[in-house]
Amino acid sequence: MINIIISIALGAVSGWIASIIMNTKNGLIRNIILGIVGGLLGGFIFDKLGIAFAGYLGTILVSVVGACIIILIVDKIIK
Repeated sequence: MINIIISIALGAVSGWIASIIMNTKNGLIRNIILGIVGGLLGGFIFDKLGIAFAGYLGTILVSVVGACIIILIVDKIIK
């Protein structure tokens, strides 16, 4: 149960940082979703590149990169 709470919190922080980097206005729920999905995408990408990060800061970095990619893709599809 605590892992789910930590994942949601890290997802929210990652999504919020990505929205600042990409200069978008997102709500809390969208930030959480972007951060969690970004973590999956970023984890996949970094795994394929053979790059690994440890700890919560590494998790946030990977999630932010993935969330930025997702924001970029969604913005290109919508516009």
